[in-house]
Amino acid sequence: MLNKNRNVLTIEELSEYLKIPKSTLYKLAREGKLPSQKIGRHWRFRKETIDRWLGQNRTDSASGES
Repeated sequence: MLNKNRNVLTIEELSEYLKIPKSTLYKLAREGKLPSQKIGRHWRFRKETIDRWLGQNRTDSASGES
């Protein structure tokens, strides 16, 4: 369960937050397409950075883009 007071998310928490499979998140992180930091074998994600990344990478359906 996602702890709403946490600023740093694990892969499991991010998967739940974004409703995206962990395998997809691992792939995006490895490719550098998802803001992340690897600490040893573990990936960590700043919630604030993820929220900003989502805003920057959204599609604007009102302008006809997809």
